[in-house]
Amino acid sequence: MKTLVIGTGGREHALALALSRDPAVTEVHAAPGNPGIASVATLHDVDPMDGAAVADLAMRVDADLVVVGPEAPLVAGVADAVREAGIACFGPSRAAAQLEGSKAFAKEVMAAAEVPTAMAHVCETPEQAAAALDAFGPPYVVKDDALAAGKGVVVTRDRRVAVEHAAACGRVVIEEFLDGPEVSLFAITDGETVLPLQPAQDFKRALDGDEGPNTGGMGAYTPLDWAPDGLVAEVSRRVLVPTVLEMARRGTPFQGLLYAGLALTSRGVRVVEFNARFGDPETQALLALLETPLSALLHGAATGTLADVGLPAWSEEVALSVVMASCNYPDTPRTGDRILGIDAAEAIEGVDVIQAGTALDDEGNLVTAGGRVLAVTATGETLEHARDRAYAGVDAIIIDGAHHRTDIALAAQLGDIEV
Repeated sequence: MKTLVIGTGGREHALALALSRDPAVTEVHAAPGNPGIASVATLHDVDPMDGAAVADLAMRVDADLVVVGPEAPLVAGVADAVREAGIACFGPSRAAAQLEGSKAFAKEVMAAAEVPTAMAHVCETPEQAAAALDAFGPPYVVKDDALAAGKGVVVTRDRRVAVEHAAACGRVVIEEFLDGPEVSLFAITDGETVLPLQPAQDFKRALDGDEGPNTGGMGAYTPLDWAPDGLVAEVSRRVLVPTVLEMARRGTPFQGLLYAGLALTSRGVRVVEFNARFGDPETQALLALLETPLSALLHGAATGTLADVGLPAWSEEVALSVVMASCNYPDTPRTGDRILGIDAAEAIEGVDVIQAGTALDDEGNLVTAGGRVLAVTATGETLEHARDRAYAGVDAIIIDGAHHRTDIALAAQLGDIEV
Protein backbone atom coordinates (compact mmCIF):
# COMPACT_ATOMS: atom_id res chain seq x y z
CA MET A 1 0.00 0.00 0.00
CA LYS A 2 1.22 3.50 -0.89
CA THR A 3 0.25 6.20 1.59
CA LEU A 4 0.29 10.00 1.52
CA VAL A 5 0.20 11.95 4.80
CA ILE A 6 -0.86 15.60 4.62
CA GLY A 7 0.51 18.01 7.23
CA THR A 8 3.63 19.41 8.85
CA GLY A 9 3.38 18.68 12.57
CA GLY A 10 4.10 16.15 15.24
CA ARG A 11 0.88 14.25 14.63
CA GLU A 12 1.86 13.80 10.98
CA HIS A 13 5.40 12.68 11.92
CA ALA A 14 3.94 10.11 14.32
CA LEU A 15 1.52 8.85 11.65
CA ALA A 16 4.24 8.67 8.98
CA LEU A 17 6.57 6.86 11.39
CA ALA A 18 3.92 4.27 12.28
CA LEU A 19 3.07 3.74 8.61
CA SER A 20 6.77 3.34 7.73
CA ARG A 21 6.95 0.49 10.26
CA ASP A 22 3.78 -1.15 8.91
CA PRO A 23 4.58 -4.30 6.87
CA ALA A 24 1.61 -3.64 4.56
CA VAL A 25 2.90 -0.20 3.57
CA THR A 26 5.35 -0.11 0.65
CA GLU A 27 5.78 3.66 0.33
CA VAL A 28 5.15 6.63 2.61
CA HIS A 29 4.82 10.09 1.08
CA ALA A 30 4.12 13.31 2.94
CA ALA A 31 3.32 16.91 2.04
CA PRO A 32 4.62 19.41 2.95
CA GLY A 33 6.19 17.54 5.88
CA ASN A 34 9.11 18.56 8.09
CA PRO A 35 12.71 17.34 8.53
CA GLY A 36 11.61 14.60 10.92
CA ILE A 37 8.98 13.30 8.53
CA ALA A 38 11.60 13.38 5.77
CA SER A 39 13.51 10.64 7.61
CA VAL A 40 10.64 8.17 7.07
CA ALA A 41 8.78 9.53 4.01
CA THR A 42 9.33 11.14 0.64
CA LEU A 43 8.37 14.81 0.93
CA HIS A 44 6.45 16.81 -1.67
CA ASP A 45 5.73 20.53 -1.86
CA VAL A 46 1.99 21.15 -1.77
CA ASP A 47 -0.41 23.56 -0.11
CA PRO A 48 -2.27 21.35 2.41
CA MET A 49 -5.28 23.67 2.18
CA ASP A 50 -5.64 23.18 -1.57
CA GLY A 51 -7.84 20.14 -2.11
CA ALA A 52 -7.29 20.00 -5.85
CA ALA A 53 -3.51 20.15 -5.41
CA VAL A 54 -3.57 17.42 -2.76
CA ALA A 55 -5.73 15.18 -4.97
CA ASP A 56 -3.41 15.79 -7.92
CA LEU A 57 -0.37 14.86 -5.82
CA ALA A 58 -2.12 11.70 -4.62
CA MET A 59 -2.71 10.66 -8.21
CA ARG A 60 0.88 11.45 -9.20
CA VAL A 61 2.36 9.25 -6.45
CA ASP A 62 -0.33 6.58 -7.07
CA ALA A 63 -1.45 6.69 -3.44
CA ASP A 64 -3.78 3.99 -2.21
CA LEU A 65 -4.61 6.00 0.90
CA VAL A 66 -4.41 9.69 1.79
CA VAL A 67 -4.33 10.66 5.48
CA VAL A 68 -5.26 14.29 6.17
CA GLY A 69 -3.75 15.13 9.53
CA PRO A 70 -4.59 18.74 10.53
CA GLU A 71 -8.00 20.16 11.28
CA ALA A 72 -7.84 23.22 8.99
CA PRO A 73 -7.59 21.23 5.71
CA LEU A 74 -10.40 18.95 6.89
CA VAL A 75 -12.68 21.90 7.63
CA ALA A 76 -11.68 23.33 4.23
CA GLY A 77 -12.89 20.17 2.47
CA VAL A 78 -9.58 18.64 1.38
CA ALA A 79 -10.80 15.11 2.14
CA ASP A 80 -13.81 15.71 -0.13
CA ALA A 81 -11.54 16.65 -3.04
CA VAL A 82 -9.42 13.53 -2.58
CA ARG A 83 -12.46 11.25 -2.47
CA GLU A 84 -13.95 12.93 -5.53
CA ALA A 85 -10.74 11.95 -7.34
CA GLY A 86 -11.49 8.31 -6.53
CA ILE A 87 -8.79 7.88 -3.88
CA ALA A 88 -9.43 6.46 -0.40
CA CYS A 89 -9.03 9.20 2.20
CA PHE A 90 -8.84 9.03 5.99
CA GLY A 91 -10.50 12.15 7.32
CA PRO A 92 -14.04 13.51 7.56
CA SER A 93 -15.78 15.58 4.92
CA ARG A 94 -16.03 19.36 5.20
CA ALA A 95 -19.56 19.00 6.58
CA ALA A 96 -18.64 16.33 9.14
CA ALA A 97 -15.48 18.20 10.22
CA GLN A 98 -17.73 20.95 11.57
CA LEU A 99 -17.82 18.84 14.74
CA GLU A 100 -14.45 20.51 15.37
CA GLY A 101 -14.82 23.53 13.13
CA SER A 102 -17.73 24.92 15.17
CA LYS A 103 -18.20 24.30 18.88
CA ALA A 104 -21.76 25.56 18.57
CA PHE A 105 -22.46 22.93 15.91
CA ALA A 106 -20.91 20.24 18.13
CA LYS A 107 -23.22 21.26 20.98
CA GLU A 108 -26.19 21.04 18.61
CA VAL A 109 -25.21 17.51 17.54
CA MET A 110 -24.65 16.42 21.14
CA ALA A 111 -28.05 17.74 22.16
CA ALA A 112 -29.73 15.83 19.32
CA ALA A 113 -27.81 12.65 20.17
CA GLU A 114 -28.40 13.05 23.93
CA VAL A 115 -24.67 13.04 24.58
CA PRO A 116 -23.75 14.26 28.09
CA THR A 117 -21.87 17.56 27.97
CA ALA A 118 -21.56 20.87 29.78
CA MET A 119 -24.45 23.32 29.74
CA ALA A 120 -23.57 26.17 27.39
CA HIS A 121 -24.68 29.39 25.74
CA VAL A 122 -23.65 30.52 22.25
CA CYS A 123 -22.87 34.24 22.40
CA GLU A 124 -22.40 36.74 19.59
CA THR A 125 -22.55 40.06 21.45
CA PRO A 126 -20.87 41.48 24.57
CA GLU A 127 -24.26 41.61 26.27
CA GLN A 128 -24.92 37.92 25.59
CA ALA A 129 -21.45 37.01 26.84
CA ALA A 130 -21.91 39.02 30.03
CA ALA A 131 -25.24 37.32 30.72
CA ALA A 132 -23.72 33.86 30.17
CA LEU A 133 -20.80 34.63 32.49
CA ASP A 134 -23.30 35.78 35.13
CA ALA A 135 -25.36 32.62 34.68
CA PHE A 136 -22.48 30.18 35.15
CA GLY A 137 -20.17 32.11 37.47
CA PRO A 138 -16.47 31.32 38.00
CA PRO A 139 -14.43 29.46 36.93
CA TYR A 140 -15.37 30.94 33.56
CA VAL A 141 -15.03 28.74 30.45
CA VAL A 142 -14.96 30.71 27.19
CA LYS A 143 -14.36 28.93 23.87
CA ASP A 144 -13.80 30.43 20.45
CA ASP A 145 -16.48 28.91 18.22
CA ALA A 146 -14.03 28.54 15.32
CA LEU A 147 -10.72 26.74 14.90
CA ALA A 148 -7.96 28.20 17.08
CA ALA A 149 -5.11 25.64 16.90
CA GLY A 150 -5.94 24.27 20.35
CA LYS A 151 -5.56 27.67 22.01
CA GLY A 152 -9.05 29.13 21.68
CA VAL A 153 -10.18 28.17 25.18
CA VAL A 154 -9.81 30.28 28.32
CA VAL A 155 -10.58 28.86 31.76
CA THR A 156 -10.21 31.56 34.41
CA ARG A 157 -11.61 33.03 37.61
CA ASP A 158 -10.76 36.50 36.35
CA ARG A 159 -13.90 37.92 34.78
CA ARG A 160 -11.93 40.60 32.94
CA VAL A 161 -9.85 37.93 31.19
CA ALA A 162 -13.01 36.02 30.25
CA VAL A 163 -14.70 39.15 28.86
CA GLU A 164 -11.61 40.13 26.86
CA HIS A 165 -11.30 36.64 25.34
CA ALA A 166 -14.98 36.64 24.35
CA ALA A 167 -14.59 40.05 22.73
CA ALA A 168 -11.46 38.98 20.83
CA CYS A 169 -13.12 35.86 19.42
CA GLY A 170 -16.44 37.24 18.27
CA ARG A 171 -18.77 34.23 18.39
CA VAL A 172 -18.05 32.15 21.48
CA VAL A 173 -19.44 29.26 23.46
CA ILE A 174 -19.56 29.98 27.20
CA GLU A 175 -20.25 26.95 29.35
CA GLU A 176 -20.28 25.63 32.87
CA PHE A 177 -17.00 24.52 34.39
CA LEU A 178 -16.59 20.74 34.58
CA ASP A 179 -14.78 19.33 37.59
CA GLY A 180 -12.69 16.15 37.68
CA PRO A 181 -9.76 14.81 35.64
CA GLU A 182 -9.84 15.04 31.86
CA VAL A 183 -9.37 12.09 29.51
CA SER A 184 -8.90 11.87 25.74
CA LEU A 185 -10.64 8.98 24.00
CA PHE A 186 -10.16 8.58 20.25
CA ALA A 187 -12.29 6.42 18.00
CA ILE A 188 -11.72 5.37 14.42
CA THR A 189 -14.94 5.12 12.44
CA ASP A 190 -16.12 4.55 8.88
CA GLY A 191 -19.45 6.19 9.57
CA GLU A 192 -21.04 3.00 10.92
CA THR A 193 -18.51 0.87 12.79
CA VAL A 194 -16.83 2.63 15.73
CA LEU A 195 -13.55 1.29 17.12
CA PRO A 196 -12.38 3.11 20.26
CA LEU A 197 -8.68 3.41 21.04
CA GLN A 198 -7.38 3.21 24.60
CA PRO A 199 -7.72 6.32 26.78
CA ALA A 200 -4.94 8.86 27.12
CA GLN A 201 -4.45 12.06 29.07
CA ASP A 202 -2.83 15.26 27.86
CA PHE A 203 -1.66 18.40 29.62
CA LYS A 204 -2.89 21.70 28.16
CA ARG A 205 -1.35 24.26 30.50
CA ALA A 206 2.11 25.57 29.68
CA LEU A 207 3.63 25.25 33.16
CA ASP A 208 4.03 22.64 35.89
CA GLY A 209 1.11 22.19 38.23
CA ASP A 210 -1.35 23.06 35.44
CA GLU A 211 -0.41 26.71 35.68
CA GLY A 212 0.10 29.23 32.88
CA PRO A 213 -1.76 29.78 29.61
CA ASN A 214 -3.56 27.16 27.57
CA THR A 215 -1.53 25.49 24.80
CA GLY A 216 -1.99 22.90 22.10
CA GLY A 217 -0.70 20.29 24.58
CA MET A 218 2.57 19.93 26.51
CA GLY A 219 2.61 16.17 27.00
CA ALA A 220 0.52 13.02 27.20
CA TYR A 221 0.54 9.42 28.37
CA THR A 222 -1.37 6.18 27.98
CA PRO A 223 -2.86 3.90 29.31
CA LEU A 224 -4.56 5.32 32.42
CA ASP A 225 -4.46 2.81 35.23
CA TRP A 226 -6.64 5.08 37.38
CA ALA A 227 -9.49 5.30 34.86
CA PRO A 228 -12.76 3.70 36.01
CA ASP A 229 -13.48 0.16 34.88
CA GLY A 230 -15.74 0.15 31.87
CA LEU A 231 -14.91 3.73 30.87
CA VAL A 232 -14.30 2.89 27.20
CA ALA A 233 -17.51 0.87 26.95
CA GLU A 234 -19.52 3.64 28.62
CA VAL A 235 -18.10 6.38 26.41
CA SER A 236 -18.65 4.26 23.31
CA ARG A 237 -22.28 3.67 24.29
CA ARG A 238 -23.15 7.17 25.47
CA VAL A 239 -20.91 9.41 23.36
CA LEU A 240 -19.13 7.92 20.35
CA VAL A 241 -21.78 5.69 18.80
CA PRO A 242 -24.68 8.15 19.32
CA THR A 243 -22.63 10.95 17.75
CA VAL A 244 -21.70 8.86 14.70
CA LEU A 245 -25.33 7.75 14.30
CA GLU A 246 -26.55 11.35 14.55
CA MET A 247 -24.07 12.52 11.93
CA ALA A 248 -25.26 9.75 9.61
CA ARG A 249 -28.88 10.69 10.27
CA ARG A 250 -28.08 14.24 9.15
CA GLY A 251 -26.69 12.95 5.87
CA THR A 252 -23.12 13.89 6.82
CA PRO A 253 -21.53 10.57 7.87
CA PHE A 254 -18.34 10.93 9.87
CA GLN A 255 -15.41 8.91 8.51
CA GLY A 256 -12.07 9.29 10.21
CA LEU A 257 -10.88 9.99 13.74
CA LEU A 258 -13.45 11.19 16.25
CA TYR A 259 -11.70 12.64 19.29
CA ALA A 260 -13.72 13.02 22.47
CA GLY A 261 -12.22 15.19 25.16
CA LEU A 262 -13.90 14.09 28.38
CA ALA A 263 -14.22 15.25 31.97
CA LEU A 264 -14.83 12.59 34.62
CA THR A 265 -17.01 14.78 36.82
CA SER A 266 -18.80 14.22 40.09
CA ARG A 267 -21.96 13.81 37.98
CA GLY A 268 -20.43 11.33 35.56
CA VAL A 269 -18.72 11.51 32.17
CA ARG A 270 -19.17 14.77 30.25
CA VAL A 271 -17.84 15.73 26.81
CA VAL A 272 -15.58 18.79 26.92
CA GLU A 273 -15.04 18.96 23.15
CA PHE A 274 -14.91 17.00 19.93
CA ASN A 275 -12.04 17.05 17.47
CA ALA A 276 -12.19 15.64 13.96
CA ARG A 277 -8.61 14.34 13.73
CA PHE A 278 -5.84 12.69 15.71
CA GLY A 279 -5.04 14.81 18.78
CA ASP A 280 -1.54 16.09 19.44
CA PRO A 281 0.39 15.03 21.57
CA GLU A 282 -1.77 12.03 22.55
CA THR A 283 -1.24 10.52 19.10
CA GLN A 284 2.49 10.18 19.68
CA ALA A 285 1.96 8.11 22.82
CA LEU A 286 -0.92 6.03 21.45
CA LEU A 287 0.80 5.05 18.22
CA ALA A 288 3.88 3.99 20.17
CA LEU A 289 1.77 1.22 21.72
CA LEU A 290 -0.51 0.26 18.83
CA GLU A 291 0.12 -3.31 17.66
CA THR A 292 -2.61 -3.52 15.02
CA PRO A 293 -1.19 -2.32 11.66
CA LEU A 294 -2.15 1.35 11.39
CA SER A 295 -2.82 1.10 7.65
CA ALA A 296 -5.55 -1.50 8.24
CA LEU A 297 -7.44 0.82 10.59
CA LEU A 298 -7.07 3.93 8.45
CA HIS A 299 -7.88 2.19 5.16
CA GLY A 300 -10.83 0.39 6.76
CA ALA A 301 -12.28 3.69 7.92
CA ALA A 302 -11.68 5.28 4.51
CA THR A 303 -13.33 2.46 2.57
CA GLY A 304 -16.22 1.52 4.85
CA THR A 305 -14.70 -1.86 5.77
CA LEU A 306 -13.72 -1.18 9.37
CA ALA A 307 -15.94 -3.99 10.66
CA ASP A 308 -13.52 -6.43 9.01
CA VAL A 309 -10.54 -5.06 10.98
CA GLY A 310 -11.66 -5.63 14.56
CA LEU A 311 -10.73 -3.89 17.78
CA PRO A 312 -7.16 -2.51 17.93
CA ALA A 313 -4.55 -4.52 19.83
CA TRP A 314 -2.16 -2.80 22.24
CA SER A 315 1.23 -3.39 23.80
CA GLU A 316 1.15 -3.95 27.55
CA GLU A 317 3.72 -1.19 28.00
CA VAL A 318 3.18 2.46 28.94
CA ALA A 319 3.98 5.38 26.63
CA LEU A 320 4.61 9.00 27.50
CA SER A 321 5.37 12.12 25.44
CA VAL A 322 6.99 15.33 26.68
CA VAL A 323 6.74 18.39 24.44
CA MET A 324 9.68 20.74 24.14
CA ALA A 325 8.42 24.21 23.18
CA SER A 326 10.32 27.16 21.80
CA CYS A 327 11.11 30.35 23.65
CA ASN A 328 7.97 32.49 24.30
CA TYR A 329 5.47 29.73 23.40
CA PRO A 330 2.44 29.95 23.46
CA ASP A 331 2.62 33.71 22.88
CA THR A 332 4.89 34.62 19.94
CA PRO A 333 7.34 31.72 19.69
CA ARG A 334 10.90 32.46 18.71
CA THR A 335 12.17 30.58 15.68
CA GLY A 336 15.56 29.85 14.16
CA ASP A 337 17.22 28.37 17.26
CA ARG A 338 19.53 25.38 16.68
CA ILE A 339 18.31 21.97 17.79
CA LEU A 340 21.02 19.60 18.99
CA GLY A 341 21.03 16.15 20.55
CA ILE A 342 18.18 14.32 18.81
CA ASP A 343 20.47 11.43 17.87
CA ALA A 344 21.58 11.12 21.50
CA ALA A 345 17.98 11.11 22.68
CA GLU A 346 16.95 8.43 20.18
CA ALA A 347 19.91 6.31 21.26
CA ILE A 348 18.03 5.76 24.54
CA GLU A 349 16.09 2.51 24.40
CA GLY A 350 12.39 3.01 23.77
CA VAL A 351 12.69 6.68 22.74
CA ASP A 352 11.48 8.35 19.53
CA VAL A 353 11.76 12.08 18.96
CA ILE A 354 8.71 13.25 17.03
CA GLN A 355 9.36 16.54 15.27
CA ALA A 356 6.73 19.26 14.83
CA GLY A 357 7.92 22.86 14.58
CA THR A 358 11.28 22.18 12.92
CA ALA A 359 13.03 23.24 9.72
CA LEU A 360 16.46 23.29 8.10
CA ASP A 361 18.30 26.62 7.84
CA ASP A 362 20.38 27.72 4.85
CA GLU A 363 23.36 25.76 6.17
CA GLY A 364 21.37 22.56 6.68
CA ASN A 365 21.13 22.87 10.47
CA LEU A 366 17.97 21.73 12.24
CA VAL A 367 16.27 24.76 13.81
CA THR A 368 13.02 25.70 15.52
CA ALA A 369 10.20 26.78 13.21
CA GLY A 370 7.17 26.86 15.47
CA GLY A 371 5.86 26.82 19.02
CA ARG A 372 5.82 23.15 19.90
CA VAL A 373 9.14 22.02 18.49
CA LEU A 374 9.15 18.30 19.20
CA ALA A 375 7.80 15.58 21.47
CA VAL A 376 10.13 13.13 23.15
CA THR A 377 8.12 9.91 23.26
CA ALA A 378 9.16 6.90 25.30
CA THR A 379 7.77 3.48 26.13
CA GLY A 380 8.49 1.49 29.26
CA GLU A 381 7.31 -1.44 31.33
CA THR A 382 5.81 0.96 33.89
CA LEU A 383 4.81 4.61 33.93
CA GLU A 384 7.88 5.43 35.99
CA HIS A 385 10.08 3.61 33.49
CA ALA A 386 8.55 5.50 30.55
CA ARG A 387 8.86 8.84 32.38
CA ASP A 388 12.52 8.20 33.19
CA ARG A 389 13.30 7.40 29.55
CA ALA A 390 11.34 10.35 28.18
CA TYR A 391 12.96 12.88 30.48
CA ALA A 392 16.38 11.40 29.82
CA GLY A 393 15.65 12.07 26.15
CA VAL A 394 14.60 15.64 26.94
CA ASP A 395 17.83 16.18 28.88
CA ALA A 396 19.85 15.06 25.84
CA ILE A 397 18.33 17.72 23.57
CA ILE A 398 19.60 21.31 23.53
CA ILE A 399 17.43 24.17 22.26
CA ASP A 400 18.24 27.70 23.40
CA GLY A 401 15.34 29.16 25.38
CA ALA A 402 13.16 26.06 25.10
CA HIS A 403 10.88 25.01 27.92
CA HIS A 404 8.94 21.91 28.90
CA ARG A 405 6.85 20.63 31.76
CA THR A 406 8.60 18.42 34.28
CA ASP A 407 5.42 16.89 35.73
CA ILE A 408 3.85 15.02 32.80
CA ALA A 409 2.04 12.02 34.36
CA LEU A 410 3.73 12.64 37.72
CA ALA A 411 0.44 12.69 39.64
CA ALA A 412 -0.51 9.36 38.06
CA GLN A 413 2.87 7.88 38.93
CA LEU A 414 2.40 8.99 42.55
CA GLY A 415 -1.19 7.72 42.65
CA ASP A 416 -2.58 11.20 43.33
CA ILE A 417 -5.42 11.27 40.77
CA GLU A 418 -8.91 10.99 42.22
CA VAL A 419 -11.99 10.26 40.13
